[in-house]
Amino acid sequence: MKGLLAALLFMTRLPLPKRMARAADFDCLMPWLPAAGLVVGLPVMAVGFLLSPHDPWIAALFALLAWTGMTGALHLDGLADVVDGLGAAHGDPERLSKVMADPHIGSFGAVAIGAQIAAKLVLLHAAIGSEDWLTLLLVPVAARIGPIFWTLSLPSLHGGLASGLRSGTKARHLLMWLGLLGLCSIFAPILLIAPPAMAAWHVFVRRKLGGISGDSHGAGIELTESWLLFCVVAASWLR
Repeated sequence: MKGLLAALLFMTRLPLPKRMARAADFDCLMPWLPAAGLVVGLPVMAVGFLLSPHDPWIAALFALLAWTGMTGALHLDGLADVVDGLGAAHGDPERLSKVMADPHIGSFGAVAIGAQIAAKLVLLHAAIGSEDWLTLLLVPVAARIGPIFWTLSLPSLHGGLASGLRSGTKARHLLMWLGLLGLCSIFAPILLIAPPAMAAWHVFVRRKLGGISGDSHGAGIELTESWLLFCVVAASWLR
């Protein structure tokens, strides 16, 4: 449970006292990321459900604000760093790592953040219209299984935070969450699209970056969430 508290402290903006988790507890937070995703999904679903009868666009806007506010835009920052690095590296691994480590956001990263926010707003509007509330709740959960898989299957890009979280991540954690995802897919079949998305990001990261980092974890979470939202919308077209 200390790992869960560490995951909530690090991955969300819940007003929890920092003394609830010690520095050593952060080594075992990775297996609890999907549980932290449930805390992210709850306000998103609740806001969408409560406001959708009044105006779907307003519901989507406030659901997006709840989503971004609950994570503190942490994963958007990772997406920006990855896109900045790929845009500026020109095939040079050393320059790639240097650009991704730079705390400033460049033009590539700014465009990536803007595009991701716009995409999520539009997709949330359409997903709220489909009224698939259970899937909307579980999208952040499913997307956060990805970092467990990427940690186990990819080398560390550099000795950063993601490398430090590797020791507490085991194959049994991945199998447990994939099993729970399979059970949830009985009621929300769209969640079955999550593992192929994780595998696609694995292939992309290995080819383009050479290894996983905190930034590429965040980028993978953001892109998986958007992909799952799109699948929710696409499924509603077929009804």
